Amino acid sequence: MNETVLRAVACVVTACLACFATMKGIGALQQSGYQNKSFLKWIKRKDNLFFNRLFVLSLCLALATTVVSLCFSYFGERTALSISAIPFFFLWLVFARADSRIALKVPLKRTGRVVRLFAVYFLFTASAAYVLAAFLGFLSDLNGSFVYALIAYAPFSVMPMLLPFLLIAANAVEGVFENARNKKFVKRAGQVLDETEIIRIGVVGSYGKTSVKNILKTLLSQRFSVVETPASYNTPIGIAKTVFSPEFNEKQILIAEMGARKSGDIAQLCALVKPDYAIFTGICEQHVQGFGSLDNVWAEKSEILRCGAKKVFCGAGLEERLSAEFAEQMGKSISLVYTDENADLGAAATSFVLDIYGEKVKAQTQLLGNAAVENIRLAASICTELGMTAEEIVQGIEKLTPIPHRLQLIENGGVYILDDGYNCSPKSAEEALAALARFSGRKCIVTPGIVECGILEEKINGDLGAKIAAAKFDKVILVGETLVGAVKKGYLDGGGDAETLSTVTTLDKAKEDLAAWLQSGDCVLFLNDLPDLY
Repeated sequence: MNETVLRAVACVVTACLACFATMKGIGALQQSGYQNKSFLKWIKRKDNLFFNRLFVLSLCLALATTVVSLCFSYFGERTALSISAIPFFFLWLVFARADSRIALKVPLKRTGRVVRLFAVYFLFTASAAYVLAAFLGFLSDLNGSFVYALIAYAPFSVMPMLLPFLLIAANAVEGVFENARNKKFVKRAGQVLDETEIIRIGVVGSYGKTSVKNILKTLLSQRFSVVETPASYNTPIGIAKTVFSPEFNEKQILIAEMGARKSGDIAQLCALVKPDYAIFTGICEQHVQGFGSLDNVWAEKSEILRCGAKKVFCGAGLEERLSAEFAEQMGKSISLVYTDENADLGAAATSFVLDIYGEKVKAQTQLLGNAAVENIRLAASICTELGMTAEEIVQGIEKLTPIPHRLQLIENGGVYILDDGYNCSPKSAEEALAALARFSGRKCIVTPGIVECGILEEKINGDLGAKIAAAKFDKVILVGETLVGAVKKGYLDGGGDAETLSTVTTLDKAKEDLAAWLQSGDCVLFLNDLPDLY
């Protein structure tokens, strides 16, 4: 086997090890929505050791291969270089094994796009490895020195540090294909929707979209066959996948959650779905990071009011932001109302009174807080528009179960856990703090803060700290380094007890501290489990 073939084989093996050892990077890229800019922010984050570990690997590879090659130089240049490959590949395997033990909070979803991205990433990595090896081999031949030839491949150890940038390049190239493919896929989904008589309902807002969608699905299912976009699928691709799924067939109603990362997203989703009815839950500072200001968030989300729906039901408090041009779409003569005075907000359940067609009916649900009552009101409003009876609506409300990680109450060995890990907005945080305060035992909150609020992030997290201080919980654990400084300052400035406050680096460490503190009757709130990008 000649030198060129040997080099090619070595580069392919190296690329295999490198790509599989850096699957975490692909997972982070997936969490960033395949946006290279967001991925680079993750790489540069000061508490992220991903690149640091690659740098250490490079140093170890350079040192090990050089020392081994020189030690075996007595047997000749080719033999020494071949033996030095043993520690080279061994160190890659050790790195892959060690890095796999530090799992992402949000596991990598092995979608078709991930497979295609991995293939391009592998091709780029193998090609880069071959070019680098060939160039170093050329320099070795050119120099002619025996000692130089023995260490000629040590610079090849720079490969680990190139991997994040090779992944970014692969994503940029593969993204061109994905964008074209996705446009065709979404266009076909729109054509399928246009050929059906299915009733379409869109759900828009800065918060509460997934909760309202799930509540609406349960209530409507008392009379209709319903399909909804699963989990937090709220993009054109997510909706298109729902349209082409087996669950879509012969359904009477489609509920589409609609999210926005940039200006124009809601208009695009409305053009795809063409909703007959819509729910606009509300806006808050949650997406200021992407849109620049709260006014820009409002401008984007309010596109739902221009979508041509027969009626758009808006959350409490939105009326004051609406101009006269939206009065008709608002549906002010809403057929269902409730009053806060009628709501009994318990620690483990919520009871309230609905006014349906002028008929006052009592309802009870496992969902917690005023936000749950408001979400149910919005969902029930559409149910009345579609002709459902008060009895059907109440039966649906009784069947509602907590959505995982969205103020979900879990009881374990006498200890109550409020899992609000998937909620991450000032509005939902306020509801979660109120829910924790309703418990009679000792209370603890674990939080890393609130993200995606842009220039308002420091203020919002300071306000969160002040609200935690005012609640006078028995224990406060702040997790991580990204936002906890602002939360801590707000807490202490707000008169919080420093003795009850602690800061830990990871959620696992927080759980260790809690294991030694918790006792029967206590309640702990996990407020926002930040994804890996933060």
